[in-house]
Amino acid sequence: MSPTLKNIDEIRHSLAHILAAVVLRRYPGTKLGIGPTIENGFYYDFLFPEHTRIHEDDLPKLEQEMRTLIAEHLPFSGKQVTQEEAEKTFKEEQFKLDLIKQFAEEGEELSIYTTGDIFQDLCRGGHVTNTKAISSDAFTLTHIAGAYWRGDENKPMLTRIYGAAFNTKKELKAYLETREEAKKRDHRKLGKEMGLFVFADLIGPGLPLYTPKGATILKEIKNFSRALRHDAGYQEVQTPQINKAALFKMSGHYEKYRDDMFKVTSHYTDEEYFLKPMNCPQHTQLYTAQTRSYRDLPIRYADFSLLYRDEKPGELLGLTRLRSFSQDDGHVFCREDQIGDEFERALSGVHTALKTYQLDYYVRLSFRDANAKDNYLGTDALWEQAQHELGQLVKKYATEYEIVEGEAAFYGPKLDFIAKDSLGREWQLSTIQLDLNMPQRFNLEYIGEDGKKHTPVMIHSALIGSPERFLGMLIEHYAGNFPLWLAPVQVTVLPVSEKTTVYAQQIYETLSEKEVRTEINKSTETLGKRIRTAEIDKIPYVVVVGEKEEEKKSVSVRKRHTAKTSSMEFEKFITQLQKEITKKA
Repeated sequence: MSPTLKNIDEIRHSLAHILAAVVLRRYPGTKLGIGPTIENGFYYDFLFPEHTRIHEDDLPKLEQEMRTLIAEHLPFSGKQVTQEEAEKTFKEEQFKLDLIKQFAEEGEELSIYTTGDIFQDLCRGGHVTNTKAISSDAFTLTHIAGAYWRGDENKPMLTRIYGAAFNTKKELKAYLETREEAKKRDHRKLGKEMGLFVFADLIGPGLPLYTPKGATILKEIKNFSRALRHDAGYQEVQTPQINKAALFKMSGHYEKYRDDMFKVTSHYTDEEYFLKPMNCPQHTQLYTAQTRSYRDLPIRYADFSLLYRDEKPGELLGLTRLRSFSQDDGHVFCREDQIGDEFERALSGVHTALKTYQLDYYVRLSFRDANAKDNYLGTDALWEQAQHELGQLVKKYATEYEIVEGEAAFYGPKLDFIAKDSLGREWQLSTIQLDLNMPQRFNLEYIGEDGKKHTPVMIHSALIGSPERFLGMLIEHYAGNFPLWLAPVQVTVLPVSEKTTVYAQQIYETLSEKEVRTEINKSTETLGKRIRTAEIDKIPYVVVVGEKEEEKKSVSVRKRHTAKTSSMEFEKFITQLQKEITKKA
């Protein structure tokens, strides 16, 4: 961590303690949860006394009291304590006692940090030495939310107060401006306004319904991933959504992820079944359905089946956290000497996808810990080969990357692609993962050139991850202004008057025949109002036709975000549209 990042992390952590001190002073009897740093700021969880309610209108008062404490130049100091000392200090704090017990059982050292003589907290540390290191005009309290203790809905609901903090007032101002813009772009808000998707109480949380417009965008997203997979030699497969528990027991998912899987019961058997949360175990069964030779490899499968995960209700968030979604999954079964080529096929597809969607990205390479090689499957030679080839490929495709040693799964190195949207926010989307474990668990084999049985390696990849989650992100990235190829309605045709409705209808029908997604608005509203409706609906092109256009067999074209209208031959306009759609510009 750089000195700057370390410093801001210490500032944010210190502000969390100052917030807690102010809350305890203003609301006696409040119980403390935890107060960590997070991206762009911090939060603290509180259990307020019965009948005490805090609202966002109260935050400015708390902020001012925090600034008063900061101005007192209070020192921070910490000391290690025994479990007995910690329990004595926090004997009235039920949540701290819960943490103390856990840390003691895990053998962690316990420490208490004090702010001046006004506040103390169970804490691992990481604070400024004195509050004078904190800029009073570079932080703010942003909002309030509810949070279950330890994320368990069977435990008390706490009040979480969030804050944003930076080194300078300028940085805070920029963050708050971006945050306000993000609120305007919230995909839940825009998705409703644009009529893209809905949630229904009778269906359930996290289970979206896509309207014709929303389904159109999803289809385009999936078809683009399909085309990229096809070009890379993948064959699309279709697999069932219900599977025996035995499949997931063999893959290892039953033991690790059973609580996140939907169980399915049958009237005709007591055998356990689950809705699948991922595709990879099923693809092993396609592979093993027949004897494989080294000449058959690599075998590449693509799968867009629906998946289901039993996410906690409090973690569901629009389209970005769902219970029902798909993945643009790719799974390759190959020989060890083919790993490099298959990595490049997958990486090239990810690169093309993200660049087409106008997303910059950086790559995080998760490698094994060189000092703990015994913790990983596979030979040294295989790991060194795979890590070297991944490193070289990332240098070829990405301008920004980081290598994180010790973060690899025990069964293989991994690439994570973190995309940056138009607001500079980061989204973890694409992945490429080498897997030495699953082929072993399912006893996958191929007959080698030597006539002996060998175990293939498996490579998992996702070009954009979940298309549904990706749609939510794209709505915010484009602020609903989808590029022409993705727009659910690409052109709207507006007759100037009733006299030109026949010509407008001909324009509409011709564009539709050319597979341009077109609407026609023949309403009696004024032309200006209909143009305004098209702007609100974020339609890329408005075509206006009057008597002059009908006479010349032309159209007046108005492009989104411009007030200028240009006249052109209708056939030329069709050619222009088709080129733009094909280019995915």
